[in-house]
Amino acid sequence: MSDNQSKYIGISSRDAYGATLIELAKEDQRIVGLTADLANSVRMDVFQKEFPDRMFNMGIAEQNMMGAAAGLALVGKIPFVSTFAAFASMRSHEQARTDIAYNSLPVKICASHGGFGLAVGGATHHALEDLSIFRDMPNMQVFVPADSVEASAIVKAIVKTPGPAYLRLSRPTEPTVYTQDEPYVIGKARVVREGKDITLMACGGSVGYSVQAAEILAEKGVSVRVVNFSTIKPIDRAEIVASAQKTPAIMTVEEHSIIGGLGSSVAEVLAEEGVATKFHRHGLQDIFTTSGPYNDLLGYYKLDGKGIAETVASFLKK
Repeated sequence: MSDNQSKYIGISSRDAYGATLIELAKEDQRIVGLTADLANSVRMDVFQKEFPDRMFNMGIAEQNMMGAAAGLALVGKIPFVSTFAAFASMRSHEQARTDIAYNSLPVKICASHGGFGLAVGGATHHALEDLSIFRDMPNMQVFVPADSVEASAIVKAIVKTPGPAYLRLSRPTEPTVYTQDEPYVIGKARVVREGKDITLMACGGSVGYSVQAAEILAEKGVSVRVVNFSTIKPIDRAEIVASAQKTPAIMTVEEHSIIGGLGSSVAEVLAEEGVATKFHRHGLQDIFTTSGPYNDLLGYYKLDGKGIAETVASFLKK
């Protein structure tokens, strides 16, 4: 293993989050953890064993959990709040907004099972609105790591920021995009692959699947550029404009509704900057999802490599 090769390669972002939080908590006594009866699922169980006096299980009471986290932040703690993304965003929206974001408190909401990661749980447990919900809150930064290595880097970055943050984590293991540990720059998109025909802007596991799509399309003579937008807010406006200059078309890819997430963020910047380009949002098309095994859902909604490649080909023909 090279000096900066990451030890987090090949695991899920939720696993990397749990392990990284242990590292940080050993160095900073202010870090505390809160969960809503889901310590194992959100990988806070090890934190609980390591720091029993700094871990609080609030029971199935997500709204109270957000309020308690705000209170802990007011007395100098750095709370890491972890539950399922669907519950963090929808069950406790008001408390996250009013108690945490309104007061710009250093609460880090790290929610697992983003997108349709809960798979067979169905629409009630799929989180396809969470990025929109948290992106709309003033003072709130929003992140979706491409893989486990980037997840660890983001956790290390947000613990140093003074205000609140929302970090969406995955239950399934994302395709590996990064293998080296590097400091994370908030608000800076990262070019993963160069190309000249179209730019795919993606977040989360969709970054790795976009790379797979690029490889499929390369065999057909289509040159695909892939950019990782793991910071949804603040969005990298400069990279969006630059991408429109480097390729004649842009398509966003996300395991989220096309309304309010990455696709909407990019569309807003293109419109405000007066950039004319071919543009398409790929994700969940304003629908409630069905249930099933995770990989089957990826294929069904064309969010695996094959489906993304097919969507690109169809888009470029128009």
